[in-house]
Amino acid sequence: MADDCFTKTMAASRFATSDLRRPAGSASSPKPKGRAENKDTLCRNVLIYGHCRYEDQGCTFSHDQNKNNSNSSDMSRKALNVESPSFTPASLQSAGKKPTFSTQAANAPAFTPRGLGASPALSATPADPESAIFNPAAIREFTPSFELNSQGVSNGSNQDGPVNFDPFVMASVGQSLSSAHYNPYADDHGAMAGAAGGFYQPTGAYAAPLQPLQHHLYAPVGPYREDLMPYHRLTHDFFLPDKLREDLQKKAEASLQFMPNSQLPQMENYHSLVALDTSQRKNANAFSYPSWVYKATSSKTGNLYCLRRLEGFRLTNEHAIRSVKDWRKIDNANIVTIHDAFTARAFGDSSLIFVQDYHPLAKTLAEVHLSAGAPSPGNRFQAKSPISEAVLWGYIAQIANALKSIHSINLAARCIDVTKIILTDKNRIRLNACSILDVVQFDMRRPLSELQQDDFMQFGRTILSLATNTPPAQLTNLKASIESMARSYSVELRDTIIWLLTPAQPPLQKTIEEFIRGIAGHIVTTLDQSQHQSDYLNSELYRELENGRIARLLLKLGCINERQELEGDRAWSENGERYMLKLFRDYVFHQVDGSGNPVLDMGHMLRCLNRLDAGTDESICLTSRDEQTSFIVSYRELKKQLGNAFGELQKTSKQSRGF
Repeated sequence: MADDCFTKTMAASRFATSDLRRPAGSASSPKPKGRAENKDTLCRNVLIYGHCRYEDQGCTFSHDQNKNNSNSSDMSRKALNVESPSFTPASLQSAGKKPTFSTQAANAPAFTPRGLGASPALSATPADPESAIFNPAAIREFTPSFELNSQGVSNGSNQDGPVNFDPFVMASVGQSLSSAHYNPYADDHGAMAGAAGGFYQPTGAYAAPLQPLQHHLYAPVGPYREDLMPYHRLTHDFFLPDKLREDLQKKAEASLQFMPNSQLPQMENYHSLVALDTSQRKNANAFSYPSWVYKATSSKTGNLYCLRRLEGFRLTNEHAIRSVKDWRKIDNANIVTIHDAFTARAFGDSSLIFVQDYHPLAKTLAEVHLSAGAPSPGNRFQAKSPISEAVLWGYIAQIANALKSIHSINLAARCIDVTKIILTDKNRIRLNACSILDVVQFDMRRPLSELQQDDFMQFGRTILSLATNTPPAQLTNLKASIESMARSYSVELRDTIIWLLTPAQPPLQKTIEEFIRGIAGHIVTTLDQSQHQSDYLNSELYRELENGRIARLLLKLGCINERQELEGDRAWSENGERYMLKLFRDYVFHQVDGSGNPVLDMGHMLRCLNRLDAGTDESICLTSRDEQTSFIVSYRELKKQLGNAFGELQKTSKQSRGF
């Protein structure tokens, strides 16, 4: 404090107050002049404006024009001498011109700094000389405007004209942004914005964001069944659950399964047939013809389909097979889609083949709930544990949904049986082989209303068979079976089954809409369960969202790192930008702790690879294995280096193929 006070005292004693307040630029020469010399120098304000507003405030220059002119003439006469050397001008054109100010300089307006002229408190008055210098309290507080529709709003003083660009007006910001499609994965966004027909074309008008995209490790999207802390999570939490992954892999394996040395024929449009029947016994109870089921691959599209073959069927009416066209119109989640039907002799006989969607590892309700055991006289099934009522209501709601789609286009299912309803997922069922009887029994035409009423009867027998764990063929006494079922299930379920099994009194007829209104509450419960299942699958899908991008990065790095030779250069992968990629590989996968033990941090690996794919500006330190060389490099630079190195490999590969 003492030093500060001493400094301020010395400054006040050495400089006058008027000198401290004098505006910069009032001195005409960089060399300081004494006060005696200043008194003989005419003030420039008087020369330009005709007066000086600082004349009474301590201006040391002369303000008398007449006196200055007389002094100048005296000095010029003293300076002239006949013995002086002659003066030769550098340019003859400028010899006759007198260096002086324009005649209009006297009419020029007084100079006022921007932002000070609008405030009355800042105007110079003889009464208040302090206010002529600076008054912070008189400055208007700046308030930015964020109105989208504001027009002509400017910040600060508008004395010098309107401001052309205001970064605080959102309308002008929106107009300055490019309306071209934005590709977050492009290295050069400017070039991609101007390029027509880029590979990344979003559906809507998507302008470039105001800031770079933030790529994190994994987006924590719900639903959340458990509230686990970060230290509770394991490595496999970043990927699909083991149970779901196992189910999907088993289905993929079943889809790719083939039979070596198969004796099955190769048809014109379908090949690689694989038998799906687990029993070798012929069963002609359902369609009056022995039926077999195969998995086949389409020769046209390469998709997998399920072929159901009726052995020994002879088509007598060509209109019969055309009835399949009506079934192709149905698009329902609880019905196996029918694609085509045709006759074939590739199996050595006249066969009728139906083409349906293929659902790998699908099982019938009879196999799941009434599993087939060892053959015994009069009984093919072994009873399992009772089915929960919630599952039964889910089956009822899904079958009702299928019947509504079928009855709405004037068709009948005619094949609602536990051996023809397949379970494709957890509690997800689909009606199968619905169109077969329309072709097989085409000549035995029955009224549509009668067939639809029979659907309700088959519906009721199917649910009763599942509720009592009894095969359909053994449901001889329906009344006794219903009484046995009522001991384990609710009265509502019992009444629903009774309504399905009771024929309507003519001329009244039961309709599927009436049945749906009666079970509306359970349909809503089934819908809620399906929504939860959809949320669960979406949540798992988010975990796998980034893995495809990481796999592409690993493939590129694997092609570049440790490559033996490229175009005769044996050290190609050890030079230049490829050397940094090698160090990045060590940084991500070969880290060790203080004792030299490997550090297997899955989160670190995934985080680094995601940032590399995003090309963020974050910098990392890459150190060589001998710790003699270090590089500070950003992920953006590493991404460009990876693209350049892989581009060289692609270029060489195309040249070798003669492209």
